[in-house]
Amino acid sequence: AGSPGLRPTLPEWAMVTPARREHIERVAALAARWALEMGVPDSERHRWLRAVWLHDALRDAPEEELLRWAPSTPGPPELRHGPASAARAKSEGETDRGVLDAVRYHSIGLAEWDMVGRILYCADYLEPGRKHEREWRAELAERFPSQPAVVLRQVARARVGHMVSSGRTLLEPTVRFWNSLVAAS
Repeated sequence: AGSPGLRPTLPEWAMVTPARREHIERVAALAARWALEMGVPDSERHRWLRAVWLHDALRDAPEEELLRWAPSTPGPPELRHGPASAARAKSEGETDRGVLDAVRYHSIGLAEWDMVGRILYCADYLEPGRKHEREWRAELAERFPSQPAVVLRQVARARVGHMVSSGRTLLEPTVRFWNSLVAAS
């Protein structure tokens, strides 16, 4: 993941398509913009960006690679890339629990997240390359620095609502995440 003085980037072991790399770059640009607007210290901005660059590092990896790094991950195969990327990053020396939890749970949410997880969850969903509901997403992305808790809840409502309307099983961390957001409001 690099030292604090270096700009985070994709790890050498990443398996991503050019389109996925562009997505990650947009997520990184959004997170970096929020860090600037929110006045967070460089050390925290660096944590956010490490998580961003790691979150989809194995998104385009073959199934056997995902199973190697995340053999016991519950749910559908497309949810395995976060836990696999986190496990691989940990094996390569990433020790920050907040960064690892952000990467591991970025697709499903985690009640215990620190700000890194919340930033990644929102930036991944709100990055401007996504075509669905562009204006609404852009408005939320603009509001995030001044209203992070409100925007997080709106993003979670949309993401959890999509899972429910798709007939997917809500995993236990997702249920706890949603309930923690409802309890906080």
